[in-house]
Amino acid sequence: MPSLKSRLVAFVLRHTRKKAFSSPEAMNRWIARARMKESHRPPRRITSSLAVGQRSLLGRPVYDVEPRGGASGPHIVYLHGGAFCFEITPYHWRLIGELAERLSAHVTVPVYPLAPEHDHDAIFAMGMAVYRDALRRTSADRLVLVGDSAGGNMAVVLTMMAAAEELPRPSRLALISPGLDMTLADPRSRDYARDDPWLDIDGGLEAIRLYAGALDRADWRVSPVNGDLSVLPPTLILAGQRDMLTPGTVSFAERARAAGAEVELVIEPDMIHVWPLIDMPEARVARDRMIDWLARPQPLPVQRPIKPVQRLRPQAAFS
Repeated sequence: MPSLKSRLVAFVLRHTRKKAFSSPEAMNRWIARARMKESHRPPRRITSSLAVGQRSLLGRPVYDVEPRGGASGPHIVYLHGGAFCFEITPYHWRLIGELAERLSAHVTVPVYPLAPEHDHDAIFAMGMAVYRDALRRTSADRLVLVGDSAGGNMAVVLTMMAAAEELPRPSRLALISPGLDMTLADPRSRDYARDDPWLDIDGGLEAIRLYAGALDRADWRVSPVNGDLSVLPPTLILAGQRDMLTPGTVSFAERARAAGAEVELVIEPDMIHVWPLIDMPEARVARDRMIDWLARPQPLPVQRPIKPVQRLRPQAAFS
C-alpha cells in the first residue's frame, strides 16, 4: 500500500502541476511563468556540504559536485528532467548531492538550453560537448549517465550519438521515469494518463513539439526506443505504475533485451512520475536501490557501432 505521504503528493500534483500538461496553451503559460522565477543554482545545503564548482561549455553553465575530500567513485553526468522546457530544481540537486556523497562520485551537471527558446539541435550540441568533456576527464569505464524524465531520454540519445561518432560509451545508465517513446502512440498511453496525477498527453505533445524542432517524434533522436538498442551499456530503469510514460518504457526494455542489452526494469506499484526525487518513504527505497546498483561492479560494455532506425517500428502490445 502506498504511504500517506505519497498519496498526499499525488493529490497535490493532480491539482497543480498536471494543469501544465492539460493542453498546449497551458504548457506554454507554465513555461512563461517558470522563466520569471527559475534558477539553476544549487541550494545552500549542497554548496555547504559538498565541493561545488561552476564552469562554462558552449556558453552554458556546467556544475561539478563532489565530496570535499575528493571523489574516488564514478564520474556521473546527471541530466535533469523537465520536459526539455523547465530548469533543474532543488529536487534534482538533492539527488545529485546524495549520489556524490554516497558513491564518492564526481557529478557533472550541465545546465543545458531549454525549449522553446532552443530546439533539439542546440540541446544535444550542449549534451555532446559535455559528454566529450567528461571523456577527457575520466575513462569510459568510470563514466555513468544518470537522468530523470527528459534527462533519461537525453542519457540514452547521447549514448547512441556517442556510438554513431565511434566514441566510447558510458559504463552504465541509470534512468528514472525516462521518456523513451515520445510518439505517445501506445494505445495504453491515454489510459495511463488518466491515472497519472502529473503528466497528460496534450501538454506533453506540445512540449515534445517545442524541443523536437524539425525532427519527427518517431525519430530515434527524439524517441530512442526506435534506435539501435544493442549499443546500450548495462541499464537500470526505475518506472512508476502511475506514469503515462511507463508503457513506452516497457516497450523500450523489451526491445533492448531482444537486441542483447542488459536492462533491469523496476516498475514500482502505485508510484508516480520521478517519485525517487520526492521526499517520501518509497523514494528512499528507490534511491537505495539505484545507489546499490551503481556501486555494483559491472563488466565493460561491448563497443559496437550504431545503426540508427529513423522510423517507428510496429509496437508490441503492452501487458
